[in-house]
Amino acid sequence: MTPVVRKIEAWDEARWRTLWDGYTRFYEREPNEALTRSTWSRLMDPASPIHGIVAEHRDAGVVGMANYVIHESTSTLTPVCYLQDLFVAPELRAGGVGQQLIDWLVAQMSAQNWARVYWNTRETNYRARGLYDKYTPHSGFIRYNLNRADIDPNPDPDATPN
Repeated sequence: MTPVVRKIEAWDEARWRTLWDGYTRFYEREPNEALTRSTWSRLMDPASPIHGIVAEHRDAGVVGMANYVIHESTSTLTPVCYLQDLFVAPELRAGGVGQQLIDWLVAQMSAQNWARVYWNTRETNYRARGLYDKYTPHSGFIRYNLNRADIDPNPDPDATPN
């Protein structure tokens, strides 16, 4: 049976956390409980621009998740959707779950009048890129990340400046 994609609900937290931790480790980061709690809280807050969906299999439960951000853009008249996190249980990859999650967002793009859905992945994430290339060629843009910790020796926002 094909999983059903739906909006994330409070009762999905335990399984979402398992998938979230897998996603975090896939990108070579250690799970951070404070960040996990904050992300979950924002997913559950209807006023937040951060949203989540899950793919649920009748027998296996939640097998995939996607977190996305709806935001304004200076290059469009309508909002855009940034698919920030997509993760499918490793044992179910290449079975169409990732495609179902993206297809749900593509359908919402039309229904909600978003100008576009976009996402990033590692250049070396060939399995995911095989799926993504079915939707559109990569944009050719190179992303730069300047982290506050890279330039600020004291990233504590409550600290008194010298």
